[in-house]
Amino acid sequence: MSDESPTKVAIACQGGGSHTAFTAGVLKELLREWNDEYELVGISGTSGGAFNALLTWYGLVTADADAAIDLLDAFWDDLKADTFTDIFTNNWVVGLSRIGASGFPLPQVSPYQIPEAGGGEDRIRELLERYVDFDAISDLCGRETPELVVGTVNINAGDFETFTNEDVTPDAILASAAVPTLFEAVEIHGHYHWDGLFSQNPPIDDLMTVDVDRKPDELWVIQINPQEREGEPTTVEEIADRRNELSGNISLNQELRVVERVNEWIDDGHLPESEFSKTRVRRIEMGRAYHCSTKVDRSPRFIEELVELGEKRAATFRSER
Repeated sequence: MSDESPTKVAIACQGGGSHTAFTAGVLKELLREWNDEYELVGISGTSGGAFNALLTWYGLVTADADAAIDLLDAFWDDLKADTFTDIFTNNWVVGLSRIGASGFPLPQVSPYQIPEAGGGEDRIRELLERYVDFDAISDLCGRETPELVVGTVNINAGDFETFTNEDVTPDAILASAAVPTLFEAVEIHGHYHWDGLFSQNPPIDDLMTVDVDRKPDELWVIQINPQEREGEPTTVEEIADRRNELSGNISLNQELRVVERVNEWIDDGHLPESEFSKTRVRRIEMGRAYHCSTKVDRSPRFIEELVELGEKRAATFRSER
């Protein structure tokens, strides 16, 4: 083992519905080959990325990397649409999403007008509480454990709001994934919260504004939405896809620009290296374009395809380090 101090790493998991099965694959592959060369000092997530961040964090702090991998596997297996009713519902939701993206006019229905709209949130809550003892999180947090950060938006105050460490509750996770067209807002501390895709996707600032000895040397961003696309979107569906991708990347790019600017100020001598440290930003991108409607697709075959793709991208990332 090297006498050098390990490289401190923070991982930020972008949200994107079912596409975040890709993130689970990335994390699994990274954890399989994790060694003393790296120290995980923080992990954040939004929406589906928050599921993965929580499960990874919990597995690591309660046991080890193998336990985190097992939790990710179990959660995504349970989330797959593999019963007759679930398959029918999944196909119906994906079909409606694709029709809507094509520009065909559909009646708009609020989740508050659908009697069974809360069933999806109840299912996610049940799955999370099956694998995570939320009552134990407070005792698990400490100086030697990574920061855990979940992103939401406070719709009353109009502010980005993050929940960290012991404040990560089932409600915080559900709020981060509460897509307003599908789920009711989640009330926390007298305020209502929506999906974190409207805010920090994923949270970066909370991973950086920590004590200097816990600040990451490297920030690994698991990015769901493509950063670049060839050509000009011309059809209604192509425009809908690109708008979806761009909206998901706006806050991410803004926060990363702050990190890069601090690095530049250190290089230029505007900030003393004795008090500030640089952070290398590295992205693990999905690098494959899917129709935006597939972000609600939980079919087993699609979930497995995304997990496998994540494992491949992580293996490539690891070989380039």
